Formats: sequence, structure tokens, C-alpha cells
Amino acid sequence: MRRLALPLLAFACSPLFAADYVLPATPSTVAWGYYSGLAKPALTVHSGDTVRMQTLSTCGSPERMIERGVKPEQIPPYTAAIYKEVTDKGPGGHILTGPVAIAEAEPGDVLEVQILKVDLDADFACNAFGLGKGFLPMDYPYSGSKIIPLDRKNMIGHFGPGIEIPLKPFFGSMGVAPAGGKIDSAPPFAHAGNLDNKELVAGTTLYIPVAVKGALFEAGDGHAAQGNGEVDITALETYLSGTFRFVVHKNRHLVWPRAETPTHYISMGFSKDLKEATELALRDMIKFLMEEKHLSRDDAYMLSSAAVDMEITQLVDGNVGVHAMCPKKIFTGAHR
Repeated sequence: MRRLALPLLAFACSPLFAADYVLPATPSTVAWGYYSGLAKPALTVHSGDTVRMQTLSTCGSPERMIERGVKPEQIPPYTAAIYKEVTDKGPGGHILTGPVAIAEAEPGDVLEVQILKVDLDADFACNAFGLGKGFLPMDYPYSGSKIIPLDRKNMIGHFGPGIEIPLKPFFGSMGVAPAGGKIDSAPPFAHAGNLDNKELVAGTTLYIPVAVKGALFEAGDGHAAQGNGEVDITALETYLSGTFRFVVHKNRHLVWPRAETPTHYISMGFSKDLKEATELALRDMIKFLMEEKHLSRDDAYMLSSAAVDMEITQLVDGNVGVHAMCPKKIFTGAHR
């Protein structure tokens, strides 16, 4: 895949010999509910290196999953120790693996995260809504949950009789640390984090502005599949392992995360207000079209109306998310 979402790739910082690492999920390698610029790295790598990261689901403790109908032998064995031994928790609820420090990354840089592979690590997923949560809290003034069997061979989730959901696994949360101390893992913002963007599957690249030395990347909140909106506040929540390659771009100032799939360029916006989030995503797409495709400001606005899709990412994470998707196939000749 040709990477065109960021120019000046000659200024990417990569060593001559890249290394491969594995970061398992253990009590000492997870951050429970937060991103923090003061966190101690679980692993330090260099630009160009690849890391395979093992992550937990948000389905709860082994005891809770068993109560819901999950067989004990289905639960990955590293879960129990993390629930038993980790005491530094909150303010959010996601159990994220990391942080991974990329030695060359500094504030003002951009971290390119190539999502090389995403593997399902369990044969089940969970979905749940809670009292007072989700997009329709007054319509459902109680809690509910469901276990969904996963057919990893055929990549199908068996939601119920006659209902099969194609599995397209991705990480709901991938982000870097903000400047300063802990922030809640739930609301996405400039650091990326809990994006819940179902386009970020294997083969996609995420670009995140760096705010602290080392960037301090974390990942988790594995989803086997999700609908845009994630309206009840959960997707098909499950266990994933992801393989990421990290590349640092020096002095490349982004305000918001961007992404690139084999078929689209993606800009993003986040706010407590859906209209404002849409405006932010649209303005960043216009900026992208002006800077990277050399369109005039007027033409970028008109092209966004004629060819770019504005999508609701999620509606339930404190800050709602909107992403703009610009198809690559519209660019021919010099623009390609």
C-alpha cells in the first residue's frame, strides 16, 4: 500500500535494522483505565520496530464471564492474574497493554502505527448495556448482557438463531499519552485512544500526534465487530493480539489523528457535541486535501461535499466521534 497521507516520508526516523518484540498481557504490562504522560514504559523500542501486543477484553473478571455462561477453559489464562494483582486502576475501565515507548518520538512528531495483523484470541465475545449508559439510557433503565460465540475459522459471530455477524476484528483503543498525568481511557481526543473506529483493521495505518517523549503507545478494547455508533456502549468485545510497526515522523505537526486504509484517507474529530465533532473532522479533511493534494480551499470544500463521506464513529464515549472518508480512487494522474 502506498502511504500518501503524510508527506515528507524522507524525514521518517527508522534504523537500518528493525527488531521484532512480543509484549504479553501481564500485571506489570497493562494500564487499567488510563493514558498517562507520566507512565513508566512496559517496553521501549525504536522507530521501525514491530511489536506484537496481547490484550484483554472488556468482558470483566473470569468470575463474571463464567456467570454469564463462558466456559472456564475458554478464558485466556493470563486474565486471572491481572484481575487479582493490578491495583492501580482508573479513572476509566479499559485494560490496555503498554505503554510502549518509541525512543525517537518527541512532542511535535507524528507516530505512524502500521496495523499489520489482528488476531482473535478467544472463541467468544460479549455485548452489554448498563443502567444509565449508552445512547438511549432512558429507553433501557436496566442492564443487559449477552455472550456471542465466535467461529474463528469462518470469521462469523453467532449473535442468535438466524443472525450471523461477519467478524472484522480491530482495537477499539489505540493511542498515545497526553502531556501530563492520567486521563480517562474512555473519551477519545487528540491522543487518539478509545476511537472505536471499525475501519482500523489489519492493513490500516493510524497517524497520531505525539505529546510526550517516547509517545507511550497503548492498545486494547478488542472488538470482533462493531456497528458505526456503538450505540449500547459495547461492540463484540473480545480478546485480541495485534502486531504493530511504529515509525516516527520528525517535526510533522498534526492536530488530530488521521488514518489511511487501502481504499480511503480518513480524518477524525471528537467533541462532546456531535455537530462540533463533525466540523472538526471536516475541517481536518479540508486541510488534508489542501496540503497533501494541493487543492484550493474552495475546491477542497466542494470535493468534500461531492465525494467524502462523513461517518458517525461512536456516540457513547463521553466525546463522540466523527470520521471523514475520502476515497483514493477519485485521484488520478498527478494527484495520485
